[in-house]
Amino acid sequence: MTASMTGFARYATEADGHSLVWEIKSVNHRHLDLRIQMPDSLRALETDARTLLQQLLGRGRVEAVLRLETDPAVDEIRFDDARATVLIRTLRKIDQMMVNGARVSALDVLTWPGIMQRDELIDTEALREPVLEGLKTTVGELRAMRLAEGATLRQALETRLETFAELVRQLRGRRAEVVDGQRERLRSRIAELGLSLDDQRLEQEVALLAQRLDVDEELDRLDGHIAAMRDTFTRDEPVGRRLDFLMQEFNREANTLGSKSHDLETTRVVLEMKVLTEQMREQIQNIE
Repeated sequence: MTASMTGFARYATEADGHSLVWEIKSVNHRHLDLRIQMPDSLRALETDARTLLQQLLGRGRVEAVLRLETDPAVDEIRFDDARATVLIRTLRKIDQMMVNGARVSALDVLTWPGIMQRDELIDTEALREPVLEGLKTTVGELRAMRLAEGATLRQALETRLETFAELVRQLRGRRAEVVDGQRERLRSRIAELGLSLDDQRLEQEVALLAQRLDVDEELDRLDGHIAAMRDTFTRDEPVGRRLDFLMQEFNREANTLGSKSHDLETTRVVLEMKVLTEQMREQIQNIE
């Protein structure tokens, strides 16, 4: 399952006279990093919301915001008479202690925290199911967007992977040509130095050189990594970490091939392999 870690979803529903609006956005991250914002009146549901997100999402930095809007018809404005009395008595006492105390108006008293309270009459338990179901629906929409983008990423990766596989075939097909080229270079070098070397000894030297330049093992491992990557695309689970590990293996084998390269064409192919590996690695960084 190739899903992107980037996405956005919004879902609104009505429940118990309230409007519940979930908004979730996610970007790529090495692990699952959850940031949840909920109204204080529904803070008791945050643990359940976090658990649900952990069950439905694998990786990414996820910001989930719940907005609560209440129908004015079910609101009640409440004046805390006892608190206001204590506040006024305290203000008078302070005023007596001051030479020229500033006058405090009724509006100043009303704006003091806790004097005027807007009681939204929220029943947390009554909203538990709508809140969590709304979150689940929002995550479903988010995952649909992430899967759609993931499909695009997979297509781009498969295209580059096939190009990489073709480069492996090119190197494998050039093994005999590389050995022949080394044989000719060795003959030319011997002639330049005016040395005498019989054919048997020449072939022994060529065999030793071919052994040092042999890359069949590296090419075989790359074929295995390519097959593993194609198999990974079909897994019904988050595959980003596995693909990232495979990119490390691709890069390791390409470096070994480069160290064994003694001709310009092989060096060119290896450099192209490294470019493709880096391009695939950058795309994989956004896969869950």
